[in-house]
Amino acid sequence: MAFESLNERLNKAFKNITGKGKLTEKNMNDMLREVRMSLLEADVNYQVVKDFIERIKEKALGTEVMSSLNPGQMVVKIVHDEIVELLGSKEAPIHYKKFGITTIMLVGLQGTGKTTAAAKIANVIKKKQGRKPLLVACDLIRPAAIEQLKTLGRQIDIEVYSKGMEVSAPDTAQSAMAYAQNNGYDTVIFDTAGRLHIDEELMMELQQMKQVVHPDDILLTVDAMTGQDIVHVANSFHEQLDVTGLVLTKLDGDSRGGGILSVRAITHVPVKFVGLGEKIDDLDIFHPDRMADRILGMGDILSLIEQAQEKMDLEESAKAANRMMQGQFTLDDMLVQFQQIKKMGSLGGMMKLIPGMSQMAGQLDEAKADKSMKMNEAIILSMTPQERQNPSILKASRKNRIARGSGTKVADVNRVLSQYEKIKQMMKQMSGMAKGGKMPNMMGQMKAMNKMRAMQGGKYGKRRF
Repeated sequence: MAFESLNERLNKAFKNITGKGKLTEKNMNDMLREVRMSLLEADVNYQVVKDFIERIKEKALGTEVMSSLNPGQMVVKIVHDEIVELLGSKEAPIHYKKFGITTIMLVGLQGTGKTTAAAKIANVIKKKQGRKPLLVACDLIRPAAIEQLKTLGRQIDIEVYSKGMEVSAPDTAQSAMAYAQNNGYDTVIFDTAGRLHIDEELMMELQQMKQVVHPDDILLTVDAMTGQDIVHVANSFHEQLDVTGLVLTKLDGDSRGGGILSVRAITHVPVKFVGLGEKIDDLDIFHPDRMADRILGMGDILSLIEQAQEKMDLEESAKAANRMMQGQFTLDDMLVQFQQIKKMGSLGGMMKLIPGMSQMAGQLDEAKADKSMKMNEAIILSMTPQERQNPSILKASRKNRIARGSGTKVADVNRVLSQYEKIKQMMKQMSGMAKGGKMPNMMGQMKAMNKMRAMQGGKYGKRRF
């Protein structure tokens, strides 16, 4: 995952001043030296790093911070706020028309994931913003691009318009606009041709399309793995097309992340979407403050909550939770929990969104955890409905049958049953505490969590659980 190395280095730098009784110019310079090296090693542009460090030093050595009871926490907050500013200070929405059809052109070099990004953006604006998008296949250079877009369109139930390889991209775009007008679409997303490098022919075709569709947004897809090349590509496209936003793809890879921190400061083009995986749902609106949280290892609770709301069956989860609190926890309920967790994605990915757990996520053997989850699910699915409701009837012969049916061993079946009993016992204890009025004050815990996050630094004042 991008920024992991940067996160480790920055946290190491902060340790030099955390716990210090007073902030001095010496320990501040030591910390800033580490921060500077961390950013340069992450492939952040030199001038961007220089300006960034100067702004932090100016603010951190101010009277208010110098006399602060906890200067270390104040410095972390200053760094957090400056990273947010570097990334864009606030999210940059799509420029939707109040009336008529909003048009979006996706441009970029070949191999940056442009076609997939077009479908992912259509999916996001349909699900989260209630739009009715039409995808238009205008990449006539890559033979498989049209079929790829149609396949993706079927996955998300969004129509893909195409005139085939024989009709030029500008003519296809013009025809698509008429089709969208006649069929009630409010947003049209054009997937355009890419090249291995920027050339005159590519830019001429894109400029012709721009004249035809008059795009409200021109989004450039850039590969997070390319480092500083992001800046050069963004500058080239922006100079000729007036790019309005960036779509960062492959942020889940092992890129150092420096290009992402540099590109807006240099080009002044905001990041609008960010891709965190290969699945159709693995793209989201870019939130600068949340990305700053992740870079500093503070987690991203809001994104975790949004993922839960989107991907989990909240009604089913609520029913299971009520049954648990009433002491009615069965293996069917345990199966529901396994299936809900799977919908959320990888365990490591979820852990990175929880404050203080990003380093633990790096130590997690995700393949092993995923295999164990699938094994547990297979074991429960190999039981009869009666056995799931009443596990006490599971004797040796039944366990042997379940092990054979799930491709596991009897020891694995016993392990799942042991886990179930422990969870059931815990649920009984919580149920008893709830009935006796001895459950912990959850509102008090939430307030304490908000206070703790505020102490970590950053703009958390507006975030309340």
